[in-house]
Amino acid sequence: MAINYNLSKVYALSDNDPEFVMQIITLFVTEVPEDLKQIELGIKTKDHKLAYSYAHKIKPSLDLIGMTVAHQEILEVEAWGKREGKRKEINDTFASVQSQIEKAVKEIKKDFEL
Repeated sequence: MAINYNLSKVYALSDNDPEFVMQIITLFVTEVPEDLKQIELGIKTKDHKLAYSYAHKIKPSLDLIGMTVAHQEILEVEAWGKREGKRKEINDTFASVQSQIEKAVKEIKKDFEL
């Protein structure tokens, strides 16, 4: 049972097409963790544009997968990158996003045998 994600938007968007759902979740589990590494690098190196662009890229995925809290927090990371904020203010927020995505990816892989 999905605890860390909610696929209701994916099913609604796909008219309950299981093939489409599999494509979406496969993309999520393969691309989003890689994108997170780029955000982390951007934060560590104060490359605000890098952090912003990857936060912006994964934002719709978090919304689509029903990760409401992570979606709100990635908006904060995106805003931090846009306004070139201080690093310490974003570390906890990014750690929270990272943790939520790791849990969701693990759960999706188990639930869909990926």
